[in-house]
Amino acid sequence: MPKRAKRQYRHISAFILLCLARQSMHGGAIHAALLARMPGLKIDTGAVYRTLQSLEAEGQVVAVWDTSRPGPARKVYTLTAEGLAKLEVWKQDIEHRLGILEQFLSDYRALDLPPSR
Repeated sequence: MPKRAKRQYRHISAFILLCLARQSMHGGAIHAALLARMPGLKIDTGAVYRTLQSLEAEGQVVAVWDTSRPGPARKVYTLTAEGLAKLEVWKQDIEHRLGILEQFLSDYRALDLPPSR
């Protein structure tokens, strides 16, 4: 897996929890929502389902089978209180990282380097 993809997978739990904070949905819908809201994100459905399994095991999401529609049943995931608390931790972590990155960019701009070719 390319390094860029590995870095994107680091925050997949946060991205999924954020989707589920908006509404309950099944794995395929979560994947589609992530791609729609974050067009630069490169993530496969397998990673979404593996992460959902982990989040469910950790009590951050719960799942129920939806059999109300024609076709195969779908496992619909809902954020729990534990998941909401973890989402807040992710928010704080990302804000901290953004602050560091913004300082880097500010310091870089102040270098007054010649333009690159």
